[in-house]
Amino acid sequence: MNTSNYFSEVTDPRVTGRCLPLLSDILMIGLCTYLTGGTDYEDMRLFALERGEMLNDLLSLPNGVPSEDTFERVFQRIEPSELEHCLRSYGKSLLSDLSEKQIVIDGKKQGGTSPTSTGNKGLYILNAWVSENRFCISQGKVEDKSNEITAIPAVLSEIDIEAIVSIDAMGTQREIVDLILDKKGHYLLSVKGNQKSLYEDIECAFKVNGGLDKDTSVDKDHGRIEVRKCWILPAREYLLAETIRSWRGPGTIIKIESSREINGKTTYETRYYISDEIGLSASYFQKLIRGHRSIENQLHWHLDVTFKEDNCRARKGYSSQNLSVLRKVALHIVSEQKDKLSLKRRLYKAALDINYLRKLLGY
Repeated sequence: MNTSNYFSEVTDPRVTGRCLPLLSDILMIGLCTYLTGGTDYEDMRLFALERGEMLNDLLSLPNGVPSEDTFERVFQRIEPSELEHCLRSYGKSLLSDLSEKQIVIDGKKQGGTSPTSTGNKGLYILNAWVSENRFCISQGKVEDKSNEITAIPAVLSEIDIEAIVSIDAMGTQREIVDLILDKKGHYLLSVKGNQKSLYEDIECAFKVNGGLDKDTSVDKDHGRIEVRKCWILPAREYLLAETIRSWRGPGTIIKIESSREINGKTTYETRYYISDEIGLSASYFQKLIRGHRSIENQLHWHLDVTFKEDNCRARKGYSSQNLSVLRKVALHIVSEQKDKLSLKRRLYKAALDINYLRKLLGY
């Protein structure tokens, strides 16, 4: 797959005729920098200096290598929606059909911003993640964690849902339920204290009736033992009539009890969920709830640990959003590579072997 094609429709934010470095070069250098383990504007310039001539069929560089300041100014000013469109286009080329997939919606705090600093309550990027394919298909900026409620519909409106959408308790809102169902999707929503009456009704239903189906899973890893038990009940038979009227399409309520033992210390947690789907097993919902956690382990963790996103201090203008898009595209590219190397070692090999980098880029 020729990756450069996905940047072809991005508009250059600079004044025509006054800026010598090509936008296509800047974007491709940025992507290649992340594919070879680089992290910042200085690394972008260094990559172009060391590898630019070896990629002369991919990079033009008609006026030499751009400066660090040029990279910074461009990424600050590119309209984020255009780069985010590239992310969605890249996703569509790999995922032609989202039906029966699970789309996980969750926000990630960008490092380097203090939630208590004057005029800055913290920057979050809201991500839409396809659990089965380990692919981020959309993102949106959130100025404050509490504003995910308004950001979620904006992210969902950009994609063809027709899938199972799972969201944490912040997204358990009637308007979001309506949007998902109107777009022919299904929902799985965590229920906590922000929807008090719904939470208490579900909690009471399980206390009185137990569950009609049960599934148990056990994970053991590096001294950790986690046991998760899942029960389900048909919503319309066990919730109050007032609750049924308040929420559109309630089909199943779910209870998860988990115990985690680490180094001899055991902790317990009980969580509740609601879904519009009916007639399915406890093991099905257990799998979806575990799938929701994949965004933390397979997207957010790699962005911070593999691509050092949490260390990035680029915050001016649109730089945080735009660089986050490039990191996600780079993550997807190396994740799609079929070999026995870890993601970190694939980046290292791409830094050492120009032909391996070309292979990642589809050349």
